Amino acid sequence: MATSVELRAYAELNDFLRPAARYAAQQRPVRPHQTVKDIVEAAGIPHTEVDLILVNGASVDFGHHPQPGDRIAAYPMFETLDVGPLTRVRARPLRDPRFIVDVNLGGLARLMRLMGLDTRCDWAATDAALAETAAAEHRILLTRDRGLLARRTVTHGVFVHADRPFEQIIELIRRLDLTDRLAPFTRCLRCGGIVTDVAKDDIIEHLEPLTRRYYDTFRRCSECGRIYWAGSHHRRLDNTVTRIRAATRVRKVVD
Repeated sequence: MATSVELRAYAELNDFLRPAARYAAQQRPVRPHQTVKDIVEAAGIPHTEVDLILVNGASVDFGHHPQPGDRIAAYPMFETLDVGPLTRVRARPLRDPRFIVDVNLGGLARLMRLMGLDTRCDWAATDAALAETAAAEHRILLTRDRGLLARRTVTHGVFVHADRPFEQIIELIRRLDLTDRLAPFTRCLRCGGIVTDVAKDDIIEHLEPLTRRYYDTFRRCSECGRIYWAGSHHRRLDNTVTRIRAATRVRKVVD
């Protein structure tokens, strides 16, 4: 009598499996109390990375209890694809995505804010606090910690594969198809608040003498009050924006 199920992971879900188990069906032990979510996560795949599960060809949710001998197929997030009448195992995709970033991805958070993406990053937050905030504010949790994504309260999360911030934001833009949502220089790099135009006379007492003398156009964060102007730092940031746009455009042409 069978005491296991067959599990097959598709596309990038294979990145979470040990090399010998990738792109092939593997046998996984199953007990009566286990759900498909339990089995998928026991194999090393965070549930937030899964958007569709088929058992013997039929779509099921995470709470489904498979039987010995069943064939389970797990598919990655379809954040940019409508899967129609099939049962998505996650809540509805966040079509107006907002993000919360693990403290280990601070460089990514800064680049996301530079590109106009609504991004929270609390340097003092515990894993539990990050998970709770993600759920309460309907934010997509970005992390390189598989254990954090495995928390039951996390419904939308992305495991970031790249090591460096620039490659990380390119990965995120491509994976979630965020190109049309980018709005550079509209958010504060410090806190992520909306940045709006402000009259020079309204902030002149906060400016250094040389800044008062050589610059007339300013913007201010509506949340923390940080002031921005097009100085040498702005030129460096503008170059970064150009590089990010170029990298994502190249990928779209190739695809």
